[in-house]
Formats: sequence, C-alpha cells, structure tokens
Amino acid sequence: MTKTSGSSTAALWARFRFSVVGPLLSSPPARGELRAALQALAAKTWTHPVSGRAVHFSPVTIERWFYKARQKEDPLQVLRRAVRKDCGKVCLTAPLIRQLAQQYDAHPHWTYQLHFDNLAAAVKADPALGPLRSYCTVRRYMQAHGLLRKPRVRVQGRPGEILAAQRREQREIRSYEAEYVGALWHSDFHHGRLKVLTPGGRWEAPIALGVLDDHSRLGCHLQWYLSETTEDLVHGFSQGIQKRGLPRAFMTDNGGAMIAEEFSEGLQRLGIMHEQTLPYSPYQNGKQECFWANLEGRLMEMLDGVPELTLEFLNEVTQAWLEIEYNRRPHRELGCSPVERFAQARDVLRPSPSSDALRDAFRMEVTRTQRQSDGTISLDGVRFEIPGRYRHFRKVSVRYARWDLRRVDLVDPRSGTILSPLYPLDRRANADGQRLLFERDAPVTTGEKPPAGQDGPPGPKSAPARGGKELPPLLKRILDEYSATGLPPAYLPKNPPAPKNPPANSGETP
Repeated sequence: MTKTSGSSTAALWARFRFSVVGPLLSSPPARGELRAALQALAAKTWTHPVSGRAVHFSPVTIERWFYKARQKEDPLQVLRRAVRKDCGKVCLTAPLIRQLAQQYDAHPHWTYQLHFDNLAAAVKADPALGPLRSYCTVRRYMQAHGLLRKPRVRVQGRPGEILAAQRREQREIRSYEAEYVGALWHSDFHHGRLKVLTPGGRWEAPIALGVLDDHSRLGCHLQWYLSETTEDLVHGFSQGIQKRGLPRAFMTDNGGAMIAEEFSEGLQRLGIMHEQTLPYSPYQNGKQECFWANLEGRLMEMLDGVPELTLEFLNEVTQAWLEIEYNRRPHRELGCSPVERFAQARDVLRPSPSSDALRDAFRMEVTRTQRQSDGTISLDGVRFEIPGRYRHFRKVSVRYARWDLRRVDLVDPRSGTILSPLYPLDRRANADGQRLLFERDAPVTTGEKPPAGQDGPPGPKSAPARGGKELPPLLKRILDEYSATGLPPAYLPKNPPAPKNPPANSGETP
C-alpha cells in the first residue's frame, strides 16, 4: 500500500528527482565519466514517488534532470512537475453552472457524487444545458468556488541494537572522505562535562552544537546551548551557512531535532541532501566524534579551573578557540590546517541566502481545514485568520515553525509560492462590528512582520579572570590574538539579554 503524504504531487516528484541526481551535484563526476554515472543510475530500480511501484528511468531522462538542477540555485523548484496549462480554467457551460448553483442552494448537504448524478440526469432530460464533464471536473469546480458540502447537524534489550551488532559482524567498516569542500557537512550535539551558572542561579550542563566540513575538517560553526531542540539546531546551522556557504549534503544522527519536519523540509528547500546515520552506529559520523574529543581534551581542560563559568563567556572563548587554534592548527591526517585545505581545495559550495530566507526555509508545511464559520485555522492551539479572498478554500497549506508563530504564511501547495502572511485572531479588534460583504474580496494584509530578533553579532568583550583566578596562558594568548583581529565573536546569542532599566535614584530621565 502506498504511503500517503501531505505534500503535493509536484513536491513529491521534485524531491524524488533531487534524490536521484543529488549525488551527481554533491560529487560531480570527472570529465568524460558523466555517461557512465548516468548509466549506473539508470540501471537502478527506484520507488515511484506517488504510486510506490518499482520503476526505471533512462539515462537521457536522468541527464535532463541533472542539467536542470545544476543550472539553477534552487534545484527543487526546477525539478517540479509543470502545472497543466488548462489547470484552473472553467470547463462547465453557463447553463450547467446555473443548474449546479440551484442544486447547491437547495441541497447544500449533498455529496459531490450526488450533485454530479443529478447534473447527469438534468443534462439527459434537457440536452441544451451542454455537455456534462467528468466527476472530477465538477468536484474541482465546486471546491474552487466555495460550493462545499455542509454537514448536517447531528446529536452528539532493543531490536535496533541487535541489528546494529549483527551489521558490524557481517560488514566491514571503512573510513571515508568527501572529494570536495562543501560536498558533505557533519553535525551533532555534545553534552559538556562542565556546568555553567545561569541567570536564574542554577548550575546546568551546556550542550554544544558543532558543524564540521568533511573534506577539510573545518569547524564551520560551534556554539553552546542549554537545550537540544530543533530551534537550536536551525539557529546554529544557519550561522554555519552564513559563514561558509550552502553545502550539498548534511549528515546527522536520528535525534528528534534532526528528523523534525521543520529541519528536514528546510534542507530540501535549500537543495541539501539529508544523510542520516544508521541507528546505534555513531562510527558513521566519526569525524564529529573526534572533534568532540579535541574540544574536551584542549579547550574544556583549560576551563576546568574557572569558577562561575557562564554561557556567554563559554561561547566567547569557544569562538576564539575554534578560529584561532583548531582551524589553524595543522591536522595530523591532512598535513595542513583545516582552514588551508578549505581555501585551497575545490569546492561545491553555493552562496548563502539571506537571514530572512533561512528563517523562512526551516519551516514545515502542513494542511489545515479552514473553519467556514469565521475563516480561521488552528496551529498549535492558536487561531489564525485566513484573508477574505481565500475564504472559499476548504483545505489550506500553511508554512510555519513551531517555535516561532510570528512567521506564518499561506502557500500554494502546487508551486510552493507564498500567497499571504497569516496573523493570529484578534478578537478585540473584531469587536468593532465592521464586516466586509461576501461580494467583495477582503484585501490581503501586506504589513511588515515584526522583527525576528537581533540580526547582528554581539560586540567583542574582554576576557577578565573569573573569581580572581588567572586564565591559563595559552587560553589568554588565544583570546588576545582573536581580539587583535578586531572581529566580533562569530556567533549569535539565541536569546539576547533584555536592556536593564536604570535605578530609580540614578537621576536619569526614563
């Protein structure tokens, strides 16, 4: 049985085609080897994205997909199936439309099939009504024009670990390396062994999010958080993209944050293949595990004697250590520093989108049924109003992130185009009694959204000794060298501190 999906057919085909040609984009074949790579892909058996049956595709078809995806910045958009030219055009005659409207006014509780059967009987009795189209055409017309069925009021030891052990016994384990910079990035969360003092007066163990380039071993971004959510993952990964560029593939484990719909759909919209490790197989992400050993063995050892360690200071020294020592220190396997290999090797990186584009990308797309009584939908317990011109939509596709309900958009499920922003229901504003007539379309609200938070990195801070105890000499030298560059700390705090109010007796004017 084919698994049903909330995505449109066009989106399913775009994701399927991208999964076929994605390896050719992340690791382009050498000159003269493209034909062999296409023939190898054509020899494989694929699962049809809609029906689920086994299918094959010719090398010419895969080649056409490959060139389309390579020539555009958004490969998923160009790989969508084209919309039919007659899509949305009225195919019913005027007399038939009048007959259908009269039927609906008299019997709004009828099913679409019953309306169609009565139309067929009316056309048979009076051929002047015109030719009767198919049932699907009649149903689409009724749904597009708000002739929706109104219901009648009625009285009211884990298996995964065993499989992983068997796999290690039966198959060999080999190390690997991507051929180009940006072809594959790694990411994972790491629970630190030191605790930080929070503003609430509690000691909490911070969690580091690291993003690593496979070919160069460059630390694209490293930041500490107090949680391990999808919001934290998107917050840190977006900074890595803005620093280094868009990668072609991204490898993570199967944690809840990594498989969340917001993150997986965001990677697809950005044209990034999501590679996931097998359950209970951390060795597949071994480069990231080695990076954590380096972090704990050097940076965290130097911070071991620092009392009253805060999250802000920990992030400051972490950015300095990552850029000054780790990225510039010669790597034993590479024979050079990660930043040298990153700069000198061939890359398949793409330019980074803007901050707003990244925020909009990492959102999930869901389908909701519009409540016909007041034109609203519910998202995570919050009611949102649908603009008046879309009041006849029975089903609406909405794109949003569960941690930020300030950015909610109504989208076209076929093309993915954003139709209008949605805002929460304001019952107090609706109490003024002013209402638009149904004959007029309510204008779509196009006001600017409230800012999503601080967009620039914080300014550089000094590194004073904590609790009167001097920092280790190497850590002080790293901080001084990083401060001498004149660059601010290369990270964005997740929750910027609110400005403090001046004391009442300070004499300052509020």
